[in-house]
Amino acid sequence: MFYIVLAFLWISTFLYVMMGGADFGAGIVEFFSRKRAKDRIGKIMYQAMGPIWEANHMWLILVIVILFVGFPDIYTTVATYLYIPLIALLFGIIARGTAFGFRHYDAIQDRMQTLYTKIYVYSCLITPLFLGIIAGSIVPGKIDTQPNKFMDGFIHPWFDLFPILVGFYTIAVFGFIASIFIIKETGENIEEKNYAIDKAKQMNIMCILLAGMVFIVARQNQIPLAEWLLGNPVSLTCVALCSLSLIWLWYLLLKKQTYFMRIIAGSQITLLFTAITYSLYPVIVRIKNSDGLSLVASGNEKSINYLGTALLLGSIFIMPSFVYLVYGFSKKKFW
Repeated sequence: MFYIVLAFLWISTFLYVMMGGADFGAGIVEFFSRKRAKDRIGKIMYQAMGPIWEANHMWLILVIVILFVGFPDIYTTVATYLYIPLIALLFGIIARGTAFGFRHYDAIQDRMQTLYTKIYVYSCLITPLFLGIIAGSIVPGKIDTQPNKFMDGFIHPWFDLFPILVGFYTIAVFGFIASIFIIKETGENIEEKNYAIDKAKQMNIMCILLAGMVFIVARQNQIPLAEWLLGNPVSLTCVALCSLSLIWLWYLLLKKQTYFMRIIAGSQITLLFTAITYSLYPVIVRIKNSDGLSLVASGNEKSINYLGTALLLGSIFIMPSFVYLVYGFSKKKFW
């Protein structure tokens, strides 16, 4: 039952990165768009993501519930010592959803639309930034569970160059996911299609540059990130395939061929996510002067059994409904 719970945790996190990434990435693309293209980009993304954008947070809720019930030590440690970036993350999620709703459903079109748009795009930047900061904070082993000062316990673990760079890398990845997604949604409009392709190129370049900076800073801070990712055959294979697929993706971008573009980009994110999670397993949170918190050691067997049963039963009702929701609002072929 442990591996069933672990599978749900991995799948939920991955789906939030993919679908929530496209969701928040819509605001990121809009933020980096030219002024005359902002409105059109916003409308295209609303038509594509509007019907299911709220459902994306189901995956984040599921991750929190699994950690809270199945792995309380991990949940407590992260919620205690990273509560500041967690609060910022939740604020971004709430602000984004509120602004999205008012921007599209406000009966009165006035100057408030400008305010809604600003809140929307900035919260779309804040949320992935702090999501990446949290992810980058649990890796270096700087979380101090016995701090002498407030700064040592609650600021230094996340307010550091490595977690912040991981946050900016997350912004670039989310923007890349959304920019690839939006290409297909432009339809037969050549100008919009070319603009979306240019955005995809820019976001991909940002991903590559920021990934390089993350590795450089990791090396400087003595974080064996490269060794983790390249030190086992599974992660090494995933990284190699992800890198090779860039050639095919850029070929399609340069030739402006949209067929299979989403699948290639989705495969890259899947391979990268698999490489990272596999290389870090089972120690998901590294603690200062400690071996860290392991998924294997921190779970309670009885709680895991009950949780796994609940997840299996719940998925029978939830998963088909979610798939049908996505299918029902899909106007074009996914690939």
